[in-house]
Amino acid sequence: MNWLNNKISKLSKLDVYEKPSSKGLLKMNSNENFVIDTQYQSNIITKASKNCDVRAYPENHEDFIKCLSKYHKISINKIGIGSGSDQIIDLLLTNFASKRIKILISNPTFSFFEARCKLYSLRTIKVPFSDSMILNFNQFMSKFDDADMLYLDSPNNPTGFQFSKLDLREIIDCFDGPVIIDEAYVDFAGYNVVDLTKKYDNLIVVKTFSKAFGFAGLRLGYFIADQNIVNVFMKAIQYPYPINSIALEAGKLLLQNIKKLSGIISLIKNERNKMILNLRKLNAFEVFNSQANFVLFDAKDDYLRIYTALAEQGILIKKLGRIGTHKGCLRVTIGTKDMNSKFILAIRDLLR
Repeated sequence: MNWLNNKISKLSKLDVYEKPSSKGLLKMNSNENFVIDTQYQSNIITKASKNCDVRAYPENHEDFIKCLSKYHKISINKIGIGSGSDQIIDLLLTNFASKRIKILISNPTFSFFEARCKLYSLRTIKVPFSDSMILNFNQFMSKFDDADMLYLDSPNNPTGFQFSKLDLREIIDCFDGPVIIDEAYVDFAGYNVVDLTKKYDNLIVVKTFSKAFGFAGLRLGYFIADQNIVNVFMKAIQYPYPINSIALEAGKLLLQNIKKLSGIISLIKNERNKMILNLRKLNAFEVFNSQANFVLFDAKDDYLRIYTALAEQGILIKKLGRIGTHKGCLRVTIGTKDMNSKFILAIRDLLR
């Protein structure tokens, strides 16, 4: 049993992905979409539950994939599904990566991805963001020869940065290996790269229903890639029943009501821009541009006080601390107009 005890000891010392706390009156720490009203969610789930028999194993994932195919105007053979994008990423790493390869990532990047790389002892090459939270295109490209796989969250979490589509296309075109583009927040940005999967067989675009769609609790994710990748993933790698029946039915209904989503996304983008302006008006923080549903800002030496004081008032945001030369980074999720106003008012009071 010594080998098991040694393994447990080693795993217990890893920096793991921390699930955000759910306590508090205003949950603005985990980038969920609370702009979508609960009645709409309830209607979707109620209708979905009536359309399936949960006594039986899920058999309707083909219908869900057809809806995704219609939504993205992409072949059904190029779409794979999973229990949230996290599970898809995990399976891609455990089956397509190995200790012999190096994975090129930005620093920072999606903390779950980096945590899984550490768990599986996968080596990473990290390219840091600049002081203005911009990822240098040439610096990133210069590391290609040293890497075997590439991962980018586009837009990036936690900075909100996104390469231009032209730059991202050049990255995919020039990199000789698998390119995983995580588009969890892309609906809040100006473009996606789904159409590029028609040209590049090394591109894997990962998607989720947790952010713009506002159904994080469903654990519903999918990816778009070359049909050979999708085929081996779905037939050999993925679990037989990765998504429960109600989630599959709800996913179909969400895609059939896509017009409702566009208005919600527009509201969040407008609120994000207002949040950036309002934080900058305080003249106390360095506030970074964002293409996601959150805003990153550096509160410098005051960040712990601000984070703690907000938490005491029931306002939960994400405490990040040092990112590069910035030592007091905090990230706030864009919520409803009322949530955002309460956050700004609380920040103003703390600065008096």
